[in-house]
Amino acid sequence: MACLSTSGRVVCGSRRQQAHKLFYQLFGTRAGHAPGSGAAGLAWPKTQHQQQLDLQAMRRFHGLSFNLGRDYRDLMQSPHSCNQNPSYSQCSKTNLRQHSSVHTQQPAGPVREIQIDPYIILDDELKYFYDDVRDLLQSGTSQPELDTIASYYFDGQGKALRPMVTMLMAKAINYHLNNESHQLVHKQRQIALFSEMVHSASLVHDDVIDQSDFRRGKPSVNALWNHKKVTMAGDYILSVASIMIARLRSDDVTIVLSQILTDLVQGEFMQLGSRETENERFAHYLTKTYRKTASLIANALKATAVIAQADDNVAELAFQYGRNIGLAFQLVDDMLDFVSSTEQMGKPTAADLKLGLATAPVLFACEKYPELNPMVMRRFSEPGDVERAFELVHKSHGLEQTRFLAKKHCNEAIRLAQELTESPYQKGLQVVADLVINRMK
Repeated sequence: MACLSTSGRVVCGSRRQQAHKLFYQLFGTRAGHAPGSGAAGLAWPKTQHQQQLDLQAMRRFHGLSFNLGRDYRDLMQSPHSCNQNPSYSQCSKTNLRQHSSVHTQQPAGPVREIQIDPYIILDDELKYFYDDVRDLLQSGTSQPELDTIASYYFDGQGKALRPMVTMLMAKAINYHLNNESHQLVHKQRQIALFSEMVHSASLVHDDVIDQSDFRRGKPSVNALWNHKKVTMAGDYILSVASIMIARLRSDDVTIVLSQILTDLVQGEFMQLGSRETENERFAHYLTKTYRKTASLIANALKATAVIAQADDNVAELAFQYGRNIGLAFQLVDDMLDFVSSTEQMGKPTAADLKLGLATAPVLFACEKYPELNPMVMRRFSEPGDVERAFELVHKSHGLEQTRFLAKKHCNEAIRLAQELTESPYQKGLQVVADLVINRMK
């Protein structure tokens, strides 16, 4: 059995064999088998009433409340639609919202009913994830301060979206290829570790570039240590991650993952030196967003397909799914910068405007309020620019248009996931799209 902490880390759970037994007990039987007869050594209660109480307790411990033998079959045999499974209980929806590691809140209602929590079905892969990252960083240096700075953001307080999606795609592809060996999953988990380490290294470098003082609800590394040490700590994280991938001894995987680093640097340069015209502005923004955010997810997912020796079509499907999820994630992030509080986001709001950056809500608002164009060109540098731009974005339909574009990318990601063989992990990939579009932080 498994449970989740409110910090987003899986903090307790069973091994795979026990999980499989429990899934078998919860979700029905094979023909000719009575409940419990297939699980050796498990004694079921003699009375029907006691049996039902035990089943309810087990389901609620997982954050799930299924109608035994029916909801799971419906979920696995039906298209992923918000109008299906009306018997899905309110208890289940409440529990999933409380336990979800992405801390989703859904004020406007979910796009579709969420019946699989990706973090629970990936219990084995994510349980000790941040412990393993910290061990890698600690083992690579004899400098205690370097280890402290490099490990600062690996405290389990992040969303862990990138490793979660990476492992979901890995296991969905493995199921699709009928190759679920432990050795393969271990290699794919190394790719997931790489994705989170590169992401955190980029945050460390961003804090230096942006002079940030606050991130994830606590002082940034930039506020606690000097710039030189912080920059070198970011480089150290990248070097440890690169050594780990080199040990996989796969040139193809190394090439795919190296593209992430190339894109990150180019995306940052695009952001620093942006002076594009009005006609070029949105294309520039989307390219920059792909390079800074979506490339990491897209190429990490592609790498899990490459190391599984999937064909080019499956590898491209994984890449495009990651690209769409990554773009949607950043679009929602840019929207939340205008609508969420500092407490919700864990970092200052309207931060992009203060940095002189025109994101999707501003660019959409420019269509209705052309007075924003000169502000964009001067990077909101004059007194009152930030406040006026913030006001005009809320007066326009910029936030709605940004959400609509993000939803289009999520829908495309769902379509791509549905091309894989049906499995809990394939369903989980579809759930991720809901978590991304409905997140509030």
